[in-house]
Amino acid sequence: MPWEECRAMSKKMEFVERVVEPGAKLAPVCREFGISRQTGHKWRKRYLEHGFEGLEDESRRPKTTPLSCAEELVAAVLETRDAHPSWGPKKIHQRLRRRFGEQTPSRSTVARMLRRFGRIEDRRARAPRSLVERPPNVCASKPNEVWTVDFKGWWRSHDGSKCEPLTVRDACTRFVLTVTMARTSVGAVMPIFEALFRKHGVPAAIQCDNGCPFVSVRARAGLSRLSAWWVSLGIRVIRSRPGCPQDNGGHERMHRDIANEVEDAPARTAATQQRILDKWRQEFNHVRPHDALDGKTPAELYRRSERSYHGPLEATYPPHFMVRQVSRFGRIKLQGESYFVSASLAGHDIGLEQLDELRCRVWLHRIDCGELEVLPQLIDDFVPQVPTRTSKRFERHDARQRAGRGTTRRSGGGAAMNRQPAPRSPAEPIGNLSTQ
Repeated sequence: MPWEECRAMSKKMEFVERVVEPGAKLAPVCREFGISRQTGHKWRKRYLEHGFEGLEDESRRPKTTPLSCAEELVAAVLETRDAHPSWGPKKIHQRLRRRFGEQTPSRSTVARMLRRFGRIEDRRARAPRSLVERPPNVCASKPNEVWTVDFKGWWRSHDGSKCEPLTVRDACTRFVLTVTMARTSVGAVMPIFEALFRKHGVPAAIQCDNGCPFVSVRARAGLSRLSAWWVSLGIRVIRSRPGCPQDNGGHERMHRDIANEVEDAPARTAATQQRILDKWRQEFNHVRPHDALDGKTPAELYRRSERSYHGPLEATYPPHFMVRQVSRFGRIKLQGESYFVSASLAGHDIGLEQLDELRCRVWLHRIDCGELEVLPQLIDDFVPQVPTRTSKRFERHDARQRAGRGTTRRSGGGAAMNRQPAPRSPAEPIGNLSTQ
């Protein structure tokens, strides 16, 4: 038997003819046609007022659109944009507010108008320069081999202060080195690490995520000012994958303890909260036994690092490298030409290795910082007749040799006599630079 075909209009006409009959009840007829009583009342009312023409579907467009703007406002937005192509929604909104007052559309509405009429386009997100695709291979077999660092998710104290502690722990012994509330900036975090290095020594490696201020994914090698400073101290930087907290799972587990024991009962003020965190760290390190440590406390196993903190190490590079110090603006100079390298490397001596006629590779100690394009006439400077300096120590040595300040003393306490350095050819190297 073929399917029964019917049109909606014919069903409506059949329905209203049934409900307008004398003595007809609306509810049973609505159940028979499978519609609600509200819909039945609507079609019955339209039929009685307009006849069968009232059964036609009306436009579903809203009668009012609160977010729509008058044509005059739209034209004013577009005219302002055309007159000032560099102005964005914020400046256009401020300009029109002087003219239209309270009737001026909001900044988001102005942005929507500009986007709808093709005056602005969404910017394409720039891909980060430095990404970590593989999970880090971290194995800490002794204290200070790997430190793990991160910022605990923030909460607020009762007075509204933001509490976001910086946490540092030893991966081998679980010893928590610090839980200090600080801002997520290099200027706030670097003094904390310097105090830790002076107290506990320098670790072999530091593991961190890709957040600020530890990493800058848009910078060369992902180095921020903080991590570049770590590299200058001889510390290996281990980065986790983006969006993968499990790469630093032990540290995140410690954060859960802070959340359960400290964050769930916030203090009255930030100063009180810091004292509570210090007390929690003392108990975590010296009182609480850990199953992973065979029931021992972290303080029983942790020892100070054998490497003491003496500031950044002297940068040494092979003789065929050119060495330049990065300015505070992140630039270097080669034969009068200025090249931008990275603001994160400001103040550091970097090595430049020639690759071909237009490219050289940038090194910070043992870290490959990518390639730098240079002008062709500067390539000759990469293979000098005299090897370039590798550190300031060799510069001072060369200056003393040129000034004739070298002296020797006779054995037995005789008077000192000056000895002028023997002349050397321009191709003779200054010391054994390859071993530095």
